[in-house]
Amino acid sequence: MTNPANTADQPENNPAEESASSPAAAAKAARAYQQSPTPEEFPPASPPGSAAAEAGADAPGDGQQQAEVAQLKDQLLRALAETENTRRRAERDREDASKYAVANFARDVLTVADNLRRAIDALPADAKSGNSALATLMEGVELTERQLQSMLEKHGITKVMPMDQPFDPNLHQAMFEVPGTGKPGGTVVQVLQAGFVIHGRLLRPALVGVAKG
Repeated sequence: MTNPANTADQPENNPAEESASSPAAAAKAARAYQQSPTPEEFPPASPPGSAAAEAGADAPGDGQQQAEVAQLKDQLLRALAETENTRRRAERDREDASKYAVANFARDVLTVADNLRRAIDALPADAKSGNSALATLMEGVELTERQLQSMLEKHGITKVMPMDQPFDPNLHQAMFEVPGTGKPGGTVVQVLQAGFVIHGRLLRPALVGVAKG
């Protein structure tokens, strides 16, 4: 008979030890160890605070920063465009001031030109033939008129003489209609007072009579 005490004192066999002692189990364990990844095969951990570690945290903020950059760029472009428009307006105003600053003075000078022309037209053509002094005087008046016209043209002021031209409301002022002229209606048939323009802008309209259609 077996002594229960002796049975309890005997150590139990460990299945793992038995498996490890067998050649097949040892070979299997060696293969499993060879197939396990080495430390070099694991990617290195990013240290705290590095760009790689913070990339995930910064990803949502990148979109917001790009939107802010786009908004600031748009504001900058608008400001540059507004500055350029302001510069162009100032340059145009400066040019206009330079061209048309003498407009009021020129209107007063035109009265002198009108009087010179009236004096020349008032003298009959045959009156100068028998009077040398009068002829000399009229030559001086005509020379003064030509010099005045040259001075006006030098400053961009030109005369408008629309005789036999179609009526233009932008340059002419119709005073009356003349019937029976044989010309198309609206044609200028009489000029009472010459008009003037300064650098293409109307300074004074020409007073005219037009043919009645």
